[in-house]
Amino acid sequence: MSWVQALVRHKSVEQLQADLGKREDFRRVLGIWQLTAIGIGGIIGVGIFVLAGQQAAVNAGPAVVISFLIAGTASAAAALCYAEFAGLIPVTGSAYTYGYAVLGEFTAWIIGWDLILEYALIVGVVAIGWSGYVQVLLQAMGIHIPAWAAGAYGTGRGHVFNVIAALVSLGIALMLTVRMEWGARFNTLVVAIKIAGVALVIVAGGFYINTINWHPFIPPRQIIDGVGHYGWQGVVAASSVVFFAVFGYDTLTTAAEEARNPQRDLPRAVLLSLGISMALYLTISMVLTGMVHYTTLNSAAPVASAFQAVGARWVEVAISVAAVAGITSVLFAFMLAAARIWFALSRDGLLPAWFSRVHPRWKTPYRPTVILGVFTALIAGLLPIGEVAEMVNIGTLSAFIVICGSIIVLRYRQPDLPRRFRTPWVPWIPLLGIGFSLFLIYGLQTITYWRFVIWMVIGLLIYFGYGIRHSKLIQTDQSD
Repeated sequence: MSWVQALVRHKSVEQLQADLGKREDFRRVLGIWQLTAIGIGGIIGVGIFVLAGQQAAVNAGPAVVISFLIAGTASAAAALCYAEFAGLIPVTGSAYTYGYAVLGEFTAWIIGWDLILEYALIVGVVAIGWSGYVQVLLQAMGIHIPAWAAGAYGTGRGHVFNVIAALVSLGIALMLTVRMEWGARFNTLVVAIKIAGVALVIVAGGFYINTINWHPFIPPRQIIDGVGHYGWQGVVAASSVVFFAVFGYDTLTTAAEEARNPQRDLPRAVLLSLGISMALYLTISMVLTGMVHYTTLNSAAPVASAFQAVGARWVEVAISVAAVAGITSVLFAFMLAAARIWFALSRDGLLPAWFSRVHPRWKTPYRPTVILGVFTALIAGLLPIGEVAEMVNIGTLSAFIVICGSIIVLRYRQPDLPRRFRTPWVPWIPLLGIGFSLFLIYGLQTITYWRFVIWMVIGLLIYFGYGIRHSKLIQTDQSD
């Protein structure tokens, strides 16, 4: 009997945990700091090196710090719910797993199918951004790649395929395929470099802060090309965008079966990774908007351009190196998460069992990882960053709604379950997470809804055409 069947049938958590302890699908090699590094790696990247400056320039001004607080509130409420589930059900699958255990297989399929796409798209977006920073560094060293290999078709003169973005996607897939512990050590190293780079921005940038740049803190509302910017409307609009930057801790929960002590370490790692990341985001936002006027930050590399504007060129180069390292860790975290959700769907019978074969030597879900590597390489190489980024947030917000709702349901159904971590103030914290997530979904563009619906229709066809007939849960019910 699988873990899902045991929990849905309301067997004891002790029996469920005993069943989980017999699992040897993966190597248990991850400790709390490696898990926390995966979480920080998933959170800090494009948001801190790009979105903070861009949204200050376009929508919120210095009040972008408020935008991060709004987005962070939704994320924190969901993080508390994730932490409770992570201690209770330490199994590969993240929101898919938790939704399955509480709300049933159909809801779990929808959220799992959704997250595979969202995480893969995030890898594509981040790979494109990574390529941009690497090309800047190469040009600084006098190395110029051919125009055809510098970007996707239509993104620049002579551009055909973004070779660097595609290669980094394939490289991360290879690292995750061969040995998990090697990838985890590499990820921990680049996260350390990233945090050092962020600390450099805060310390060095602090010397250039001019408080005049913070006034007005919330710029007066303006209508530009028929669209409202700045004012409170701009602050809210920016919060919908920077939400992309404040999730990612959920990626560490997908590595539950590779953690040495998942019930103890997963909840701590979830809260640690979000807490550290939010503190850095808020500080960076204040430093950037204090160094230069917010209107100058709308560039592909706003952090580097801010130091260039104040004449600190050596910091600009160091920040570019840190950005490359930081964005690499985001690639690692989200490809890891996508592959393991795909693996979990297959192991539960909702996708063909071929995908849930663990490599006999490396003990990794190598088939979905390799497929995702090729898929994300094509996305990153062929498509502009804007087209790839549009669909990301709606899926993650949907997952947050499922997680927060599941905590309320499970507390009602099984209030006496022994929990290693308890979400405080239930149902108010989960309801806060649901409310903020719905609010942020409301702020997304209409085209995003339609693309999301198309992907969900494809998922429903797969579920009713294959998954419902091969589900491990349904097969067990029929045999009893």
